[in-house]
Amino acid sequence: MIELPNFRFYKKKLLTLNLTPGFRVYGEKLLKIGGKEYRVWDPYRSKLAAAILNGLKKLTLTQDSRVLYLGASSGTTASHISDICRDGMLYCVEISTRMVRDLIKVCEKRENMAPLLEDARKPERYLPFIEKVDLVYCDVAQPDQTNIFIENMRLFLKNSGQGFIAIKARSIDTARDPKEIFKEEKQKLKEAGYRILESIRLEPYERDHIAFLVEHRE
Repeated sequence: MIELPNFRFYKKKLLTLNLTPGFRVYGEKLLKIGGKEYRVWDPYRSKLAAAILNGLKKLTLTQDSRVLYLGASSGTTASHISDICRDGMLYCVEISTRMVRDLIKVCEKRENMAPLLEDARKPERYLPFIEKVDLVYCDVAQPDQTNIFIENMRLFLKNSGQGFIAIKARSIDTARDPKEIFKEEKQKLKEAGYRILESIRLEPYERDHIAFLVEHRE
């Protein structure tokens, strides 16, 4: 099992140490262990949790990591990263005004999360507000999601940083074999100058999804 700060594997469940004790984000269970409150991290609601349960090991988040999250939605996965990187910062980009309303409620209780109502295809619009980050996390489910990911990494990722993308085959092409799509998207990442650290299929939690963890190629 991966080692991350403020994180543990307990009775076959992923847990993160609750940054805001007593408060839930998406109706998740809260557990008290050793006098500390943990939130159960649901792999059916979070592609990062699914990847971890399926063997992701090389993600190197620290307590003070800075993260750019593309496609933050209502903040489910972002809130667990907020627990892990409690002394860091999460820049949460989301294009849907409805989702951002929910995201803002989460961010109001978490000082290390900043919501940005922006289009991840136009990173130049939020370039002035974001420092270089340790992780670019992408979950935008668009046909050009890999290109969006690459451009945001080009602008925001530290040389020593990592990128994580969850690719949904059906968002790219509903008719083709997902394996072919994943192979093509992987090649795009390599051609853009990134090394693939891990490739993780997300079944049974997500159908026809794969996650890639990448870093700059030296």
